[in-house]
Amino acid sequence: MARRIKMLTSLAICAALTVVLLPFTAAGGEGAAPFDYKKALHSSLLYFEAQRSGHLPHNQRVKWRGHSGLADGLQQGVDLVGGYYDAGDNVKFGLPMAFTVTMLSWSAMEFADDIAAAGEWRHVLEAIKWGTDYFVKAHTEPYVLWAEVGDGDTDHYCWQRPEDMTTSRQAYKVDRDNPGSDLVGETAAALAAASMVFRRTKPHYAQVLLHHAEQLFEFGDKYRGKYDSSIGEAYSYYASVSGYGDEMLWAALWLHRATGKASYLDYAVDMAEEFGGTTWAITEFSWDVKYAGLQILATKVLLEGKAKAEHKATLEKYKAKAEHYLCACLNKNGDAGNVNRTAGGMLFVRQWNNMQYVTNAAFLLTVYSRYLTSAGAGQEPPVLQCPDGPAHADQLLTLARSQTDYVLGANPAGVSYLVGYGQRFPRRMHHRGASIVSHRGDGRFIGCMQGYDNWFLRKGANPNVVVGAIVGGPDHLDRFRDRRDNYMQTEACTYNTAPMVGIFAHLHTETRSSPRNIEHKKFLQD
Repeated sequence: MARRIKMLTSLAICAALTVVLLPFTAAGGEGAAPFDYKKALHSSLLYFEAQRSGHLPHNQRVKWRGHSGLADGLQQGVDLVGGYYDAGDNVKFGLPMAFTVTMLSWSAMEFADDIAAAGEWRHVLEAIKWGTDYFVKAHTEPYVLWAEVGDGDTDHYCWQRPEDMTTSRQAYKVDRDNPGSDLVGETAAALAAASMVFRRTKPHYAQVLLHHAEQLFEFGDKYRGKYDSSIGEAYSYYASVSGYGDEMLWAALWLHRATGKASYLDYAVDMAEEFGGTTWAITEFSWDVKYAGLQILATKVLLEGKAKAEHKATLEKYKAKAEHYLCACLNKNGDAGNVNRTAGGMLFVRQWNNMQYVTNAAFLLTVYSRYLTSAGAGQEPPVLQCPDGPAHADQLLTLARSQTDYVLGANPAGVSYLVGYGQRFPRRMHHRGASIVSHRGDGRFIGCMQGYDNWFLRKGANPNVVVGAIVGGPDHLDRFRDRRDNYMQTEACTYNTAPMVGIFAHLHTETRSSPRNIEHKKFLQD
């Protein structure tokens, strides 16, 4: 988790042993069978059930989890039960939760047929709705949004299962006097995107989501400010370093896509320079920095030929910045700056939870390749004009797949960073619920420091496997230490896995229909 400060109170970080680097053949490489992307998709959706807070439903598939946070919001007189824990702790942080739901919804929109063909559509809807139900409850008044439940400092002082937690469940909000346009904008984007997913099957629910999204957008624009300036408890964990301009542009573009209202596109054009949409050339995309994503959304409008004449010049500027990001990932940006890569081929942005940048890049590369291909329907698709030469849509897909395969095990360590997938995956995730015996197996209460003494310090594997979690991943030398105290590498986050839902589904469809995979299946049958 870049920019998120983790505190392990009173614990010394032991000297680490690195995983031995093994000679490897990329599992998706020449002469090898493709990865089981359908299994990866299935696993990724289980992860969101492991991260649920609140009263778990009867069809809960992750059985080692139980009800938790059932009094959230009670002190403040509001119902804040539900939502997701962001990572390996028991705090509900609104900004990364909203980004997670936005990316799940974008995955569902772009790859709906692929997800449905893999038999996972219902589970995608359930994952999205678990978040949107919470956001609707948290938006208690037009200009009030509850932003966080619990605080990182007291939570990190203890190591407890969510079912046992005794730490503060103080809730924090943004309002007129204490604004939070970044948080409000991201939540508006999540609800707008989700409304499109539910439009056909739950039209009334979709309208409810859109109503809240439009109210939140108005709130964020009318009362501007950074949420971490209003809620100091959030600053040390999810500081909004990029400010709120990117979230407000992001929200406007999602609302334009969801409603078709010209006013939202007008906003994205009018505020493009002031909010950095056409001036920031960025080489990362994350829960904090949304510029690459919103620049691609703006470019989609242009590629579809739906832009008004007076918008085209600004949208072309958006397109130039979007392609700066994509060319940087492709290592074709020349002196303008590229995303670093490890010797094993992983895109590398920074050491703390680098895998979030990998999975988000794989997603943006894939969707942009689709936008290019669609724009060239019936003729030669447009190409990216990178400083080091043009790049075609298939090159974007190739890089996206290589990053996906790296996550699944095509890497020097031979480790799957998708937990529960393959033979070698992290067994000591930095995750409170996973590292302590399930309450179903042992219902005895486990206290705050008891968890540290009896479970955190154990050298053995976690008793519970968080299937589908994507951990922070290896360092710039492709090295990975599977230790519970190595939170930079072994903690997983919901926003790591969310973009991969669509990518796994897409690759499952592609490999099923590819000639090479058909031949491989025939060989196995023979």
